[in-house]
Amino acid sequence: MFEKEYDVIVVGGGHAGAEATAAAANMGSKTLLVTMNLQTIGQMSCNPAMGGIAKGQIVREIDALGGYSGIVTDKSAIQFKMLNKSKGPAMWSPRAQNDRMRFAEEWRMALENTPNADFYQEMVSGLLVENNKVVGVRTSLGIDIRSKAVVLTNGTFLNGLIHIGEKQFGGGRAGEKAATGITEQLVDIGFDSGRMKTGTPPRVDGRSLDYSKMIIQPGDAVPEKFSYLDTPKLTEQRDCHMTHTSALVHDLLREGFDRSPMFNGRIKSIGPRYCPSIEDKINRFADKDSHQIFVEPEGWNTVEVYVNGFSTSLPEDIQYNALKSVKGFEYVKFFRPGYAIEYDYFPPTQLKHTLETKLVDNLYFAGQINGTTGYEEAASQGLMAGINAHLKISDKEPFILNRDEAYIGVLIDDLITKGTEEPYRMFTSRAEYRTLLRQDNADLRLTPRSYEIGLAKPERLQVMEEKEAKSNAFIEFFRKTSFVPDEINPILESVNSATVKQGDKLFKVFSRPKMTMDHMLQLDSVSNFVSENNLDSEILEQAEIQVKYSGYIAKEKLNADKLQRLENIKIPENFDYSKLKSLSYEAREKLEEIKPVTISQASRISGVSPSDISVLLVFLGR
Repeated sequence: MFEKEYDVIVVGGGHAGAEATAAAANMGSKTLLVTMNLQTIGQMSCNPAMGGIAKGQIVREIDALGGYSGIVTDKSAIQFKMLNKSKGPAMWSPRAQNDRMRFAEEWRMALENTPNADFYQEMVSGLLVENNKVVGVRTSLGIDIRSKAVVLTNGTFLNGLIHIGEKQFGGGRAGEKAATGITEQLVDIGFDSGRMKTGTPPRVDGRSLDYSKMIIQPGDAVPEKFSYLDTPKLTEQRDCHMTHTSALVHDLLREGFDRSPMFNGRIKSIGPRYCPSIEDKINRFADKDSHQIFVEPEGWNTVEVYVNGFSTSLPEDIQYNALKSVKGFEYVKFFRPGYAIEYDYFPPTQLKHTLETKLVDNLYFAGQINGTTGYEEAASQGLMAGINAHLKISDKEPFILNRDEAYIGVLIDDLITKGTEEPYRMFTSRAEYRTLLRQDNADLRLTPRSYEIGLAKPERLQVMEEKEAKSNAFIEFFRKTSFVPDEINPILESVNSATVKQGDKLFKVFSRPKMTMDHMLQLDSVSNFVSENNLDSEILEQAEIQVKYSGYIAKEKLNADKLQRLENIKIPENFDYSKLKSLSYEAREKLEEIKPVTISQASRISGVSPSDISVLLVFLGR
């Protein structure tokens, strides 16, 4: 069946696996995606949404690099919101509700239309390893498929165990069996493994809900989109709704706590801190009588509804009785109860920044196998693993994003350098250079780099360069063009800003906190420039951000450049830290375990102090 050798084999068809397959194949590697069920490629296992705080920035970055997640999201979206618009642009985060079935269908079609991508449905039960180098995979039918590189994206399937109350059964998610064999083999090779937990809420029949008792959550009046390419914009949207739990609901849930696998010791692994189950919320925030419940439709035409905020592994009768007491859910009908799932993961400090394992050459890990949670985090890792697998077998330089270049760079560096003992989720607060890493400029940051390595196509680069040229020209217009007091003062008075007595450059007055692009467009010179140059809303937004935040952006770039000096100081690959007696014992232990590539990375390791870094710098002659 498989006479030829593949360049890259990707194991698992979730968000990480789909992006890894697309990246490797689009760069020219003959790629095979092996998954247990071809009908669930790109499946949204949990909520039917993409993006959110910091996650939306990641989807934009994936798109800017030439990945598919943004395109698939736009084609299957049913609602769009830009979150945090009341804050500065570094915090603006796009989020889309999606049609779950269309999302998976669009992913399947995108991959089937990708040259160099092949597909095979079966469970991978082991790896073929020769001389500490992976050379393929073995399936549960005993078929050996050889390749030059392998990317593991097993999600929650490795020895997955599903919990509903006191009942437990093996499975990777509802209705699908767990994957076995891989963990045991990797542990035998010398990898450390651990267990993590995640959960999901009940799915219910929307026809049984009373939306009149809930608060409507509409999308944006003028919805945007994720991809920088010409994907469709929403012309109509579906509303979401919000309701709340109550003290009665909490009391009903507590009745099942003695049968809860979280509280009776059946679940020993750690769940996501920032997406706790409803029973965990009640336990941790006992002073609160109410929690928000977001009621999210699963698509355009289906009646299935996702009950966001009610993730639980309590017994199904407890789930049902409690949910019936939520306003609007009095006559609720379940499609399926919520559940928790435990699964194997491998602490990511065992990886290089390329996501290649340190123990086995040409073997890459991406997604929840690395201890992350979330579609977006998984997809970005899959993309980077697919890119680097192709580059490695092509004898080319690795592709690594720094912390000042992308949220993807922050994510991977956090995982590799700090590790994680709980499911890792991205937030804007994790990025020290978030003013540089905005959702609006991901294409300007990353598309040229992706084009250089052969992933981003020429048409994508052309779109980016046109945006950059128009934005720069508009900003230069503000720097060079002057105003007269008589035309600007009425606008300044309207926003309670101090008037001026003499003319000056537009850039200066536009930099004032209360002045917006809408105010500037009231000036004939500005509106004429916009119409003559056919500038769209994306260019106007980009110019406004660059003008109003120019000081902050310049300061952050300066700080990033300072850090880059440490990034340029390499540490020899087999450096013997035991020779440096001046290092603290903890620092020697951590440095030996993680083996940082640069001084900058070493400085971010927990337990390595500034004095330890000084010792390293002195020893390296700096």
